[in-house]
Amino acid sequence: MAHYVYILKCADGTYYTGWTTDLRKRVRVHNAGNGAKYTRSRLPVEMIYHEEFGQKGEALKREYAIKQMTREQKEQLIAKGGTHETLHYRETEGRL
Repeated sequence: MAHYVYILKCADGTYYTGWTTDLRKRVRVHNAGNGAKYTRSRLPVEMIYHEEFGQKGEALKREYAIKQMTREQKEQLIAKGGTHETLHYRETEGRL
C-alpha cells in the first residue's frame, strides 16, 4: 500500500500538509468539511503537491519535515515538481 504526503492550498492562500493512503478521497474529505480542523474554515482546498512512500513511517517523517519548512521552502518544493498533480474536487460534478 502506498502512503502519500501532500500539500493543500487553501482558499485563503495558506498551505496545509498531511498524509494519506488515498489522495482523491482525502481531497473530498477536506472539501466536505470533515478533514483537518485547520482546513475547515479555509475551503475549498486543492491538492497541489504530493510524494509517494512505501512505508507509513517514511511518509510521517517527511510530513513532519515539510511542516517544519518555511512558506518559501514549501513553494520551492512545489515548484521543483516531483510526483505532484493538482487535484480538484467539484462538488457539483461529484468527481475529481
